[in-house]
Amino acid sequence: MSEDELFLKRLPEPLPEDPLAILAGWLAHAIALGHTPNPNAMTLATVDTNGSRPDPDARIVLCKDLDTQAGRVVFFTNYHSAKGRQLEKLARAVAVFHWDHLDLQARLRGPVTRTPAAESDSYFSSRPLLSRLSAWASKQSQPVKDRAVLRQQLEDIKARFGVTDPLDPTQEKPIPRPAHWGGFQLWAEEVELWIGQRGRLHERARWRRSLQPDNDEFVAGSWQVRRLQP
Repeated sequence: MSEDELFLKRLPEPLPEDPLAILAGWLAHAIALGHTPNPNAMTLATVDTNGSRPDPDARIVLCKDLDTQAGRVVFFTNYHSAKGRQLEKLARAVAVFHWDHLDLQARLRGPVTRTPAAESDSYFSSRPLLSRLSAWASKQSQPVKDRAVLRQQLEDIKARFGVTDPLDPTQEKPIPRPAHWGGFQLWAEEVELWIGQRGRLHERARWRRSLQPDNDEFVAGSWQVRRLQP
């Protein structure tokens, strides 16, 4: 078995102190293969606390940064969306990567904070013009009468910023990031890695560490790791 095959089929023995380097390798490998259109897709689970009882919620978002040094994953959204409102009330989440064609899964759990404004500005400016205009136009997660209303909202924003055809590269121009749109960062307090095996004797291990708040970041303790039965 080659080193690449071992990398994808077995967890190292002994288990490493830090799981995020393994996860970064998996993500890079999935991106390089190009078997799926969004290999950086992850399920984000939050909790809705608005009703009489807490309700779990989940959706797919795109991981835009896996920072192995800080120990965080970053995604971007409308802060007024359902997930944005949920995270403002209960700032904890779980993210799950699953690459079915590789038999790999990773789960991350921990606290969530907003990314620094400069980081959100930088990513927003890199998006296609239509996506930047749509961030202004859409009141994400709010009801809308029909699609015509949504299209009119976009037309109003195009007129506001002097754009007639956002797909025309000659009309490219700087569009400021709306205050209601930006990034969140999930800080890894717990990481579980899973590699599928025949007969359900899967490879599975969980890492945990303590996180102490330090302004908008965290000071992390050492990882504690143990193998888990499948």
